[in-house]
Amino acid sequence: MSGSLVWAILVGLILIAAYYITRVARQNDDGDGSFDTGLAILEFGRAFPEEAIRSLHATADGSAFFVRLHDNKAGIMRNRRNHYACHVIQPGRVRIVPLANSKGFTAEFLDSPTQNGTFVFKTEKEAAEVSLWLLNNYVSIAEHEHDAGKPADHGGEPDPV
Repeated sequence: MSGSLVWAILVGLILIAAYYITRVARQNDDGDGSFDTGLAILEFGRAFPEEAIRSLHATADGSAFFVRLHDNKAGIMRNRRNHYACHVIQPGRVRIVPLANSKGFTAEFLDSPTQNGTFVFKTEKEAAEVSLWLLNNYVSIAEHEHDAGKPADHGGEPDPV
């Protein structure tokens, strides 16, 4: 083979690789709502191997995933372009303010201010479900134990037998 043919093939391969890479990058930036949920699960599992994930929801733009854990704790994963920043939310350490459009909320994480932000979901149902996870997480474990130990209040009537 002549030297010019080798150079032509090499340049052709570089152009094909560049075309392929730009197409993949464009697909990732399209915002079509398809996010790599599997990668998010793997990243959270790597950060917190002792936690079992029950459910998760992505925000509408894919910038964050909220995670419901096996013991009714909650977590958040923020997409930081080339990795996920994972955080398990401690009971009572998050403040939530609803948005006017009811598809999201603003969250302030007291233990991890870098996770603070406004989170908008695709549907109101997803926003409500994540809000309930955080509300359940908001009530401290001590309050759950205290409530479980006291008898139910039936409005002054004796407990049913």
